[in-house]
Amino acid sequence: MEFHCKGLLFDNDGVLVDSHAAAVAAWAQWASEFAPGFDWDQPGNAGRRAEDKVREQVAPELFEVANDRINQLEQDTAGETVALGGAVALLTSLPADVWTVCTSANPRLGRARLQAAGLPVPPQLVTADDVSAGKPAPDPYLLGAQKLGLDPADCVVFEDAQAGALAGIAAGAGLIVGVSEKALDTDADIVVRDLSGITFDGEVLFIPDKNRLR
Repeated sequence: MEFHCKGLLFDNDGVLVDSHAAAVAAWAQWASEFAPGFDWDQPGNAGRRAEDKVREQVAPELFEVANDRINQLEQDTAGETVALGGAVALLTSLPADVWTVCTSANPRLGRARLQAAGLPVPPQLVTADDVSAGKPAPDPYLLGAQKLGLDPADCVVFEDAQAGALAGIAAGAGLIVGVSEKALDTDADIVVRDLSGITFDGEVLFIPDKNRLR
């Protein structure tokens, strides 16, 4: 498959890096302290900012301490992050001005996970602190396209979670590529196993048919 576009906007966790086990452990510890019975590892929580999930689980007067705690717990496990298939090859092949990462993680965590996985940190990185509304709101991808100097319609969004796919759709992205089998349950236009074999020359995005799940 070939798709004409000008820029690529990547979610991080579940698309570029695998931080799932570390995040599950961090949130389990957090829940034992602040929200007994809360199970972070549910599809509806995927792709959303930590601060938004914390607000849903604790009283307003506990928000600051609870939010600081999950940020620290996730930071402590950031070193366990590894790159997913094809991520290193694709990102290191791209000029710096045609791609960025739009993550729901805070700036420190987002950078730490990329670095732990051996991936470049884009200068136009968009994090949870850069937007007033996180995914599924379109804000992260609107800002990502803006930082690249592009119209969202000229960009391709790579996502693994429904919240992120909806954010890309709402932003008006030209194509939403779901990544991993989990993305089969999203509204992504197409779904691939991982980023293996995907190339982009600044004009044409090539996705091998053998890597497509949908």
